[in-house]
Amino acid sequence: MRARRLAFAAAAAFLPAAAGAQTAALPPVPAAANEPIAMPRAARLAWADEFDSGRLPDPKRWSYDTARNKQGWYNDERQYYAANRAENARIEQGRLILEARRERLSSEPDYGGQDYSSVRLFTRGLASWTYGFVEVRAKLPCGKGLWPAIWLLGADGKTGWPHQGEIDVMEQVGWDPQTIHGTIHTGAYNHARHTQKGATARVADACTAFHRYQLDWNRDRILIGVDGHAYMRFDNDHKGDPATWPFDKPQYLLLNLAVGGWGGMQGIDRAAFPSRMEVDYVRVWQVPEQKKGR
Repeated sequence: MRARRLAFAAAAAFLPAAAGAQTAALPPVPAAANEPIAMPRAARLAWADEFDSGRLPDPKRWSYDTARNKQGWYNDERQYYAANRAENARIEQGRLILEARRERLSSEPDYGGQDYSSVRLFTRGLASWTYGFVEVRAKLPCGKGLWPAIWLLGADGKTGWPHQGEIDVMEQVGWDPQTIHGTIHTGAYNHARHTQKGATARVADACTAFHRYQLDWNRDRILIGVDGHAYMRFDNDHKGDPATWPFDKPQYLLLNLAVGGWGGMQGIDRAAFPSRMEVDYVRVWQVPEQKKGR
């Protein structure tokens, strides 16, 4: 991701004291790719949600992140993340709808003065994986001020961000809706030090058509792509240093639609609301001999 990127919501709580430290001694890591990405032949389906039943997200698969509603979310984000509220997260015609709305939910006990409502779902405590092929088929929202994301975060929160590792499979900002970002963050490579590793792809109809946002992660490298094309590659240097490769431990999955923050760097268009991100399915495959996690 570009150095001007703001701290991402959950991550910014753990900004390192050494932010801005020099990292010239670190080895260079390739951050761009132009190669195929596909599910490994030996992979087997390990976890999935097809969103084909119920009204709200399945509580056996998803939880709601509401931790910072009262205090306010990081990055100058403007949303209140609601829980168990169909207006913000629901199953509709076989799809998961994540909807951001312009409204003040002042009757909620953890309301923090936000002008917008939205939702952040995660699998923390329910499912996590070490290595695998992740595919999320989704149609993204359009509108200045929106910031949808599909990402993974290290399940071992004790190490703190960015040391636990973060994989951003898809980020999009409303003021540049045809650009998709793929990024990784580690102790050595992160936006606080301006050393994060990332790349972008152009998806002209990201807001009007469904696309497959993909991650292929094994012990040697991470590939991030869309529709079978990898545009971001991050290689394991195999030095055994968790600062450069923390990705040998379980990570959990997050889906969210933020308002403001990076998405609001050029303002928020009130006429864009309500706006929704539609998810057709989420699938995780793993190769049996590499399978880890729960």
